[in-house]
Amino acid sequence: MKSRIDPWEVKEVKNYKKLMKEFGVNSFSQYAKKLKNAPLEIKRELVIGHKDFNKIYDCIEMKKEFAVLTGLMPSGVFHFGHMSVINQVIYYQKLGAKIYLLAADLEANLTRNIPLEEAKKIAIEEYLTNYIALGLSKKNLKFYFQTEGPKNNEKEYMNLSKLASAKTTFNEIKDIYGDINPQKLISALTQVADIIYPQLEGTKTTLTPIGFDQLNHSNLARDIASRMNFSLPCFTFHKLVPGLQGANTKMSSSKPETYIALTDSKKEVEAKIKKYAFSGGQPSLKEHKEKGGNPDVDVSYIYLKTFFEPNDNKLKKIYDDYKSGKLLTSELKEITIEKINSFLKTHQIKREKAKKVINKYLQD
Repeated sequence: MKSRIDPWEVKEVKNYKKLMKEFGVNSFSQYAKKLKNAPLEIKRELVIGHKDFNKIYDCIEMKKEFAVLTGLMPSGVFHFGHMSVINQVIYYQKLGAKIYLLAADLEANLTRNIPLEEAKKIAIEEYLTNYIALGLSKKNLKFYFQTEGPKNNEKEYMNLSKLASAKTTFNEIKDIYGDINPQKLISALTQVADIIYPQLEGTKTTLTPIGFDQLNHSNLARDIASRMNFSLPCFTFHKLVPGLQGANTKMSSSKPETYIALTDSKKEVEAKIKKYAFSGGQPSLKEHKEKGGNPDVDVSYIYLKTFFEPNDNKLKKIYDDYKSGKLLTSELKEITIEKINSFLKTHQIKREKAKKVINKYLQD
């Protein structure tokens, strides 16, 4: 029986390799090694798969034009789970990519019942502000809301999802998504329009980095693009970063116990890591020292690996010491707390500075 992923509800992917094989997703490992000065998300193999990334790599190597399209879902507080995509986008922007950044206020309204004005406020105050603080540049950037479309091309953009609807069928939609309601169908077609829109402005080679849970959207976008005589959009796929409570949990903006927000205080970070961060340690101190811990499922270690410890040698020592039992769970948590708070101290200063320039990003 063919596997199915629900891009609106998935919390965990248990077997990435199986799904990659089943859905024709290629391994990203060769590019993780080739790309220079890549962010940890790429370097540490959080990004695991791709479709046609060879086209993007050729553009990077030959300094040819390419675009990156990414969306933000304005559903609540900005947390570490949201950083993995934007860090990749900022990296490609520095390599010369033109960035198309859309705020999915329409999708937030249709699929999560968030009022449009509230969605716009969240998009600006939570997401765009943090993106700027993380390093997003105004250069080569086009930012827009789904309900408004890109400035100067609103009509073309608004028509694109309608034209896309003529290039699919209910049977295909059911095969890709299962049974979905009309709101989610409109949302999916709007995403297709977002993904192929940069081609209307002349950039034929495009990349959209997404979580593996969004695989269905990439399949629909590529199918419809081919039928509308667009170039096939390229995609990269990253693993889902687990919530604080472990691999079977997802960071949810409505559940503070599942995430670290980029606005959390030092005390909040310390309390959340100590109370909620899933441990790969043994039940007792004696057992831990005898048997060692499992860093591969330990949330504190996963966050260090994914975001906060750039030194490979230091990370390996933490891994080995924890696995041998030399490093205790409490000590690993203290290392993670210190790293996170050091990052947030700098980031929150940058965030205040970002608020002063954000209007420039809202102007075309």
